[in-house]
Order: sequence, then C-alpha cells, then structure tokens
Amino acid sequence: MLDRRVFLQSGGLALVAGGFLPRAFVRMAEAGAPPGRRALVAIFQRGAVDGLNVLVPYAEPCYYDARPTIAVPRPGANDGALDLDGFFGLHPSLSPLLPFFRDRSAAFVHAVGSPDPTRSHFDAQDFMESGTPGVKSTRDGFLSRALSHENGSVSPLRAVSVTPALPRILAGSDAIAMSHVSELGIRAGAETDSAARSFESMYGTAVDGTLQATARESFDAIRLIQKADPERIAPDNGARYPVGPFGDSLEQIAQLIKSEVGLEVAFTDVGGWDTHAAEGGKEGQLANRLRDFGAAIAAFAKDLGSRMGDVTVVTMSEFGRTVRENGNRGTDHGHANVMLLLGGGVKGGRVYGRWPGLETSRLYEGRDLAVTTDFRDIFAEILAKRMGVQDLSAVFPAYPCAEENRLGLIA
Repeated sequence: MLDRRVFLQSGGLALVAGGFLPRAFVRMAEAGAPPGRRALVAIFQRGAVDGLNVLVPYAEPCYYDARPTIAVPRPGANDGALDLDGFFGLHPSLSPLLPFFRDRSAAFVHAVGSPDPTRSHFDAQDFMESGTPGVKSTRDGFLSRALSHENGSVSPLRAVSVTPALPRILAGSDAIAMSHVSELGIRAGAETDSAARSFESMYGTAVDGTLQATARESFDAIRLIQKADPERIAPDNGARYPVGPFGDSLEQIAQLIKSEVGLEVAFTDVGGWDTHAAEGGKEGQLANRLRDFGAAIAAFAKDLGSRMGDVTVVTMSEFGRTVRENGNRGTDHGHANVMLLLGGGVKGGRVYGRWPGLETSRLYEGRDLAVTTDFRDIFAEILAKRMGVQDLSAVFPAYPCAEENRLGLIA
C-alpha cells in the first residue's frame, strides 16, 4: 500500500507528499501585531556538531588542556569566544546570533542529548527523530505524533520539510517534503494544466481509498501553494540569506510562513559537522560551517520580523564529540551536545542545563561530555507551551516528560 510519501513527476509537475533590535519582533507581536498560527521550525545538524566549540566552556581549564590546537580562545583574545555569562562563550563565527541572546530572544541548552549510548550516526539520528532512544521498531517520527492533535482547521501545508525526502522525524504524517517550493507548484500554461488534470483524474478514479485520499491532499497542497505563490515574497527588513542550500531552505520556510498557508511545523537539515580531522578552532572547517549556519538563522529571524513572536526555532544534532582532540586535530563521536532556541516564547539570555564538568572523573565513559538534559524534555516544553500538545505520552511513549525535568525555558 502506498503511504503518504508520493512522488509524481511529469515535465513541469513535481510533487512530494508524505540596525535591528532582535527583541523588537517579540515586543511587536505582544503589542498587537496581527497574531498568526504558531509554528515550530526544527533544524537538524547532521553529522554531530562539536557543541564544546559551539558553546565554549572557557572558564574550565580542562577544556584548554584537552584541546591544545582546536580550542577557541577565551573572550578578549583575538577572535576569541563571545562571552555570554562569565562561563560560556559563543564561537566567534556565530556572532550574528549574539544580539538575539543579549536581547533575551535566544537561549542555549548545554549538556543535552539522547540517553542512548550509540556512537552510530545512523542509529543516533533514527533514535532522536523517532523520539524513542534505543528502540528501532518505532515506525513514525515524534513530530508526526505531535501533529496528531487537532488545532482548529488543518491545512494541507500544516507540516513541510524542505528536504529532498520526507525525514524520519515526520514519518507517518501528512507532511510535504520538497527541495524547493517551486517543486510543489504547477507552472501556468496549457501543457502543464493538462498534465495536472490528467494526474488528478488518474488518481481520482483510483480504487484504493488511501491512494485517493493521498491524491486529494496532494492536489489540495498544490492549489494552496499556487494561490499563495510564496516564491514572489522577497526577504523583509533588509535580511540577506547566505548563498547555499541551508540559507535557501530557511528563506523558503520564511516565505511559507509569510504566505499564511497554515504552516505549523517546518523542518530542514544541514550536514558537514563530522569533524574527525582538521576541525580548527577560531578558524577552519568548523568555523566556516558555523559562519554560514549563524548567518542563515539570523537572516531568518530578521526576515520574519514581528512574525517571530509566533515562531520558535530549535536546533538539534545526534550527539556531541569527544572532549579531547584526536591525533588528526579533530574530534570523534561523543555524547552530550548543545541546542539553540530562538523566537516566540523563548526565555532567552541564558544558558540552560546542569553543567556536569569536564574533569575526567565527570566525563561519560571517561571521554565525553555527559548528558544531563534529555532532548525530549526540551521538545516537550515547546510542544506543550507553544503548540498546544497536551498528551505528551503519545508523542514520547514510555518517557514521562515530567514537569520537574523541564528547564523553564519557554514562557
């Protein structure tokens, strides 16, 4: 039986189904800017980003002892870490995000991750996206389960992944996956109109009810995006996205939000974080990746302006990296990591989480930053307080999502 991930392609038709004050956008939303549908934007950093060089524990001598060539210098040094709270500093390549933190629109969580001990990229990503660490038999993704709650009228573009294929995190939902918003539209003209009618007729007469429903939802999504025409919407407020796939994906998510097509959950991912060799510190491989990453997220927030009062951005990565650098001046697969939250509802200006320390006796298996916050507790708080999801036991089965485990980072 076909599931809701359908791919149709014929000519022009392609369909995949399955000087700026950052806090101003929140103040504007709270002061009476037209309220919109709340949206969650989840970003997966595939490859396991080195959270210890993203959010640098510069006050820990052990950090510099363990990383003689790739440590980010302390604040005050040339291109040193950007001080956040006297203990943690932000990698200098992420400087576009600093104003959001200082204006309490952004927050970080350190020593966060999955409790499962795997060091396999594939398994760790699967466990995190399914929301069931250690369980390989889960069929759907946790954001798919979160979408099962009703939230008024449901749009055929309720959930969109700007990726070539439907990600594991949205498996089992009616989410749309597309590399570009233009792929979901049908160009004007007799030839493509005829192709669209032909496909609609073919699937409309299908015997299988599931296939009929899939086709109907798919063409509803096409019509909606045609009507909205998000491609016509240019970035606002002088926002400039960096050139590249990640910047493009965030720009398209912003276009969908501004088009008011009923988007509630958006997902995208970005790879290139598996820094086993030549990672670099203040400069180098990781610094270059972070520069593009930070610039794209900052452009997204600036582009949406007051709409960010209704949008919460959260980043995730399958696991962190070893505390000690290896013989190739890189880092190997680790355990705990860092998450960024930005936008509506975020009680920013803080680094959340219980810091376990980097002394050898405090490391996980003697080599990694220990997990002290389960990533599910972060998402549970966002889903409950921002997205109206009350039955978290259905989202994260066999995990309590207890109130006492929440960090209080969402208003």
